[in-house]
Amino acid sequence: MHYPSEHAPSYYAATRHPSPPRPPVKGAHVADVCVVGGGFTGLSVALSLAERGFSVILLEAVMVGWGASGRNGGQIVNSYSRDMDVIEARHGRTAAEALGGMAFEGSRIIRERIQQYGIDCDFKEGNVFAALTGKQLAELEHKKALWERFGHTALEMVDAAGMPRIVDSKRYVGALLDHWGGHIHPLNLALGEAAAFESRGGRIHEHSPVVRVEQGDPAVVHTAEGSVKARFVVMAGNAYLGSLIPALAEKTLPCGTQVITTERLDPALARSLLPTDHCIEDCNYLLDYYRLTADHRLLYGGGTVYGARDPGQIEALIRPKMLKTFPQLAHARIEFAWTGNFSLTLTRLPQAGRIGANLYYSQGCSGHGVTYTHLAGRLMAEAIDNQAGRFDAFAALPHYDFPGGRTFRVPMLTMGAWWYGMRDRLGI
Repeated sequence: MHYPSEHAPSYYAATRHPSPPRPPVKGAHVADVCVVGGGFTGLSVALSLAERGFSVILLEAVMVGWGASGRNGGQIVNSYSRDMDVIEARHGRTAAEALGGMAFEGSRIIRERIQQYGIDCDFKEGNVFAALTGKQLAELEHKKALWERFGHTALEMVDAAGMPRIVDSKRYVGALLDHWGGHIHPLNLALGEAAAFESRGGRIHEHSPVVRVEQGDPAVVHTAEGSVKARFVVMAGNAYLGSLIPALAEKTLPCGTQVITTERLDPALARSLLPTDHCIEDCNYLLDYYRLTADHRLLYGGGTVYGARDPGQIEALIRPKMLKTFPQLAHARIEFAWTGNFSLTLTRLPQAGRIGANLYYSQGCSGHGVTYTHLAGRLMAEAIDNQAGRFDAFAALPHYDFPGGRTFRVPMLTMGAWWYGMRDRLGI
């Protein structure tokens, strides 16, 4: 797999905070834990372990936050891509109660990190699920009751008459406002967490793609120029793990989402678009999501494809969606356009588990990665520190391979995206 030497040309990369050089790993090293992947999952488990006194070396193929963690919509969205009612129907009440008890913890962890380590990442409170149809609004009322059953009380239904105070668009019939949600500059959050980890004695080596994991006790993680011998290994590469661990590669499907960002808008115009400065996602299967940045741009994303797109294709795909929501931006110039992969599982639930006694993994956030990755890191740290009960609640879920193997995974995604797009257009 070929790895670039810089971040994708995103708004986040252009406005990221400075970070110190983190040279490639060279020679043989030893640690309690070797973490593979410098995104939110890897940073979360590395920092959680360092706080518990473990010696940890983190290996990142490119740069901290280079993958989905530094390219996503920046929305703090609670729960999982499949909610607790689906978990209960498929896996039973015990599983639903266990996962439901953790469904809102990821957003709390993010807040804790920001406060404890003074991370400057443009954090704002609140996110909105916006309904395009009466059916979607009824589903949001069900979501509110479901989340309240699991202890989340900071929720507010908004009717059509109340929508103008949240968003200046005619598209929506109502919404659910989650006061425990929010939005961030995700790359700056990742960089802040990396600095926090290093302040606890952790070591990060960038431009250090792993070529082989030699399982055993201890395990040895090899790069082209060095190695790390460790009691435990954590695989946290998610959609960018490739075929390094074949058993994991067959269980997820990398797919892409596209994001554009406007030029700086007049502050009054920006405030008029989103008066409460909440982030918004709609309730379609192939959803749109958007928010304001700290410097008064509109960041707008959506779509699901396999593989990357060039900036011109991304703008052609996403700008019409933006203008359907905000026709008043017809003359706004698009300044940034980028894409990135996230990993999808067959069940749309995340996968966490062990291979052998000492290789841990978490993957397949299926679109809810910002919060889940922070939870997953804490759970893996607990498990490595002999407190595995909460981690095992996720590990007990079935982790299916995609049928047809690699040959048919991309056609399946294409067909699925077409089908769900048709359902969105028909309102069913």
